[in-house]
Amino acid sequence: MDVLDNYKKVWENQPEEVSKFSALEIYKMAHSKSSSIVKWIFIIGILEFVILNSLYFFIDTKEAMKEYEKLGIENFVFYTQIAAYIILFYFLWMFYQNYKKISTVDSTKILMKKIIKTRKTVRNYVLFNLGYIALVIIVVTIANINTNFDDLNSKQLLLIIFSTLIATILILGIIWLFYQLLYGILLRKLNKNYKELAKLDSIN
Repeated sequence: MDVLDNYKKVWENQPEEVSKFSALEIYKMAHSKSSSIVKWIFIIGILEFVILNSLYFFIDTKEAMKEYEKLGIENFVFYTQIAAYIILFYFLWMFYQNYKKISTVDSTKILMKKIIKTRKTVRNYVLFNLGYIALVIIVVTIANINTNFDDLNSKQLLLIIFSTLIATILILGIIWLFYQLLYGILLRKLNKNYKELAKLDSIN
């Protein structure tokens, strides 16, 4: 049981004058912990962006673009990458804004709303990344099938579709688990703070 839980138990059994002071202390602790969690969400988002983009130093982008040109999807790759970067920068900005706003002194209800907003931002960020990866895999697979369609029989075509489907599910599953480990722990702590604030608000 953490310090916040201990404060809450003691506070519920105290006289009214003392409980008002303790309620303020509980709020301050929940506010401080929530601010710290949202800050770490922002920091992890920045680190994830930097680390993933540093992988381009180990990839022959010219050779990859030649392969995309063979498949006829070079324009798709180029424009979707631009769109993806714009959206990712938007999410990073939202992470920063969530931290900046939650760091200011608010009432219990406003703090609860900001916690909910932060959770939604992280959820949408994860869904976007999963959706983008799934879209790229599907488009590359379709382009590959179209390019080699005349050389494929029905069994080979079904095998490619089935294996791509399984591979996509596995890849998305692994990435989802990665995000659960990366952000899930922080979001569970944030959700715990939200519940404590909800109890505090209902008692007041």
